[in-house]
Amino acid sequence: METQSNTIIFEDTSYYFEFIRVLAKALEHGSDIGECLETAWRIRNADPNVIPPARSWCKEWKTLADRVMKIGNDCRARSHRISARDAYLRSCEYYRSADFYLHDTPKDPKIITLWEKMHTAFLAAMELADISFEEIEIPYEGTNLPGYFWKLKRDSAPAPTLILNAGFDGSAEELYLEYVCDALRRGYHCLVFEGPGQGVVIRKQGLPFRYDWEHVITPVVDYAVSRPDVDREKIVLMGLSMGGYFVPRAASFEHRLAACIANGGVFDIFGNNARIAGCSRSELLEFVTTRQDEYNRMAYEMCTKNTQIHWGTTHGMWVFGVKSPAEFALAQEPCTLQNCAHLIRCPTLVLDVEGEQFFAGQSQQLYDALTCEKTFISFSKEEGARLHCQEGARLLGNQRIFDWIDETLAQK
Repeated sequence: METQSNTIIFEDTSYYFEFIRVLAKALEHGSDIGECLETAWRIRNADPNVIPPARSWCKEWKTLADRVMKIGNDCRARSHRISARDAYLRSCEYYRSADFYLHDTPKDPKIITLWEKMHTAFLAAMELADISFEEIEIPYEGTNLPGYFWKLKRDSAPAPTLILNAGFDGSAEELYLEYVCDALRRGYHCLVFEGPGQGVVIRKQGLPFRYDWEHVITPVVDYAVSRPDVDREKIVLMGLSMGGYFVPRAASFEHRLAACIANGGVFDIFGNNARIAGCSRSELLEFVTTRQDEYNRMAYEMCTKNTQIHWGTTHGMWVFGVKSPAEFALAQEPCTLQNCAHLIRCPTLVLDVEGEQFFAGQSQQLYDALTCEKTFISFSKEEGARLHCQEGARLLGNQRIFDWIDETLAQK
């Protein structure tokens, strides 16, 4: 019988996962362990009758972010370039985390102000980093999608390029700390963007998620191939979290990709919801369609009992542009790869973790549906990589991901 706790500081698994998410950024100087531990203890010990935990979460991470931002400003004023850069990177991540549990009130002005502070801190860090960096805009259906492009410091010959696609709640800035630094070290340009439902696009443009993500990725690939520094034959697309649905969906129709990575795989979002509810896909669809009021009542009741359900439901309603849990569920119904996964042509890597807490079994379903050259990698609890997207085990995760990319592109 296992007696060791699976969490640290927080018994609530949602707070625990988000805490590990911040703590893991220490690998690239995007957090500091002592700062994170002290902040987590203050959140845990906050009086729930005075400051509810989610509001305490925002308060404490913002307090830390503001303090570290001041350190960055002071160091820059005294010409301590590296110290300032590192402080700005930490501040950026802390502002991102402060925003996380606010989305049950989409009109809360802190959602915009914290994101702007995060962006300001990130740009300040990039200005002081010894890398080639651009803010970019990608034309998309009468508007633009924001993004970043990091270029290798070498001659102008075209180089392999990794495009990173976040998921349900990630940011372009966060992906820098998680994957971009390793991509650059391994000889890849890196393009990161935010699409509908993500980051600043949902916050300032109000564009919600769409199931037909190929209409998002094709303009991104159009932009990539327009650059003379991108090797058109070696473009790799990787999706994280719900990006593990978006990227295979797009790769089913966008065939200019040299490789595709789903970390982890998401085959059928609505079907996954049905599994969690303990019913079939068709049964859940009938229930949500014909008994919306009852479904909404049940969903809101569950939100009062579980942090993850509350956050996932309220955040999902916001980023899918709907007004109720039932509408949110129906908006996810078309998000399935059932009728298109077999259309993927490029080599595809599907990742899974033993303790997958959001999309259990989905990676295997995606892998089984693929007819292209394919690879499946599963991470185990014993390796310390049991959490969603190998959170907390980034060195191991990136080692296997980038080794696969290296080997796959070597065949081109």
